[in-house]
Amino acid sequence: MSEPVQLNVVRGGRRKETPENLAERIYGRLKEEIFNFHLLPGDRFSENEVAERMDASRTPVREALYRLQREGYVDVLYRSGWQVKPFDFRFFEEIYDVRIVLELAAVKKLCEQETQSPILDDLKRIWLVTPEERIQDGHTVSMLDERFHEMLVEATGNREMARMHHEITERIRIIRRLDFTKGPRIEATYEEHGKILRSVLERRIDQAQRLLKTHIGESKSEVRKITLHMLHSAREALAADTENGL
Repeated sequence: MSEPVQLNVVRGGRRKETPENLAERIYGRLKEEIFNFHLLPGDRFSENEVAERMDASRTPVREALYRLQREGYVDVLYRSGWQVKPFDFRFFEEIYDVRIVLELAAVKKLCEQETQSPILDDLKRIWLVTPEERIQDGHTVSMLDERFHEMLVEATGNREMARMHHEITERIRIIRRLDFTKGPRIEATYEEHGKILRSVLERRIDQAQRLLKTHIGESKSEVRKITLHMLHSAREALAADTENGL
């Protein structure tokens, strides 16, 4: 006989938020604040400050912060609280270089496979569509773009390669998603993904690799420009608020 399910409820029939869900919510909110530059690189804060702002105890806050630390977004300072990790563009460029190596190897493997993976059929349904069928929401296209590159690697059937690529994807997500804040980049992504996918389906190794390398390089360049601009704008806004006593 199975054990009865234990539900955390309070009077009035409302379910009480579990510590795990609370930590997850705080983690998601802090990560979003870092992504949107509401918390700037170099900003320092304490667990108590976050707990008060999130209306939570320090325990779930600490769990969320340690998770962000493992992912490389914040650092813990000895007796000085926490700090949003400063941007290291050299680090991101090195990560992008590793990503390019993995994806070029994946494309070569896909072109050489005797039987094409059904994953490629899924990619065709998403990216080989008419202009009228293209999604225009930047956030959605950002997630689809991330999956496009992951699915290319997954389609090789090499699980270790896919695992490594997923870890890299997690580490560059904070700036990569900025590539879809402008409409032209959304259209360019559909065009470029379509060309890459067609080259893979036609087993044109050199062409597929050239298109892929150019596509990632342009995205990296655009993201760097947008990041610098957003950081500059956020710091100017902070300075103005400070000057006005806000």
